[in-house]
Amino acid sequence: MKPKPPPDYLAGYPAALVAQVQQLIAQGKLLDLLKQKYPQTHAVRTDTALYGYVLAIKNEYLGNVGQLSKVAYDSKLHVMKNALGTHTTISRVQGGNLKSKREIHIAAMFREMPVEFLRMIVVHELAHMKEREHGKAFYQLCMHMEPDYAQLEFDLRAYLTCLEADKR
Repeated sequence: MKPKPPPDYLAGYPAALVAQVQQLIAQGKLLDLLKQKYPQTHAVRTDTALYGYVLAIKNEYLGNVGQLSKVAYDSKLHVMKNALGTHTTISRVQGGNLKSKREIHIAAMFREMPVEFLRMIVVHELAHMKEREHGKAFYQLCMHMEPDYAQLEFDLRAYLTCLEADKR
């Protein structure tokens, strides 16, 4: 069985932009540029702190969407599912009532990343609570919660591409 190729984080971006990122990686400059642009890490290190962080953003922008049962860092997420975050809704019938639990899991690698990248992934997963699919309404909601969402997503994808290149 062949090993899976690494994820192409920059798929869908213009070829000239991808080439620019790859050139910066080859020159060894991309990581330094991103560290200059996003110098601050965050103090959201525990699952409890992450729950509070996510809940504050949710309450500010999505107060009426429902409760979160669990928010946690997940050390297996990136490796197992090639995902940086997941959201799940589990519905169960208890007696005559329908109960649902909503959970958000964030890849553990975000413990050590700049606060802007953590916020971007949290906003992304919270947006899924209201909009299931990655459509126009989904991205509009992301931009409402984080006006720099598109730039942060690109920078995060460039950062992850750089990390993948360093593994080889």
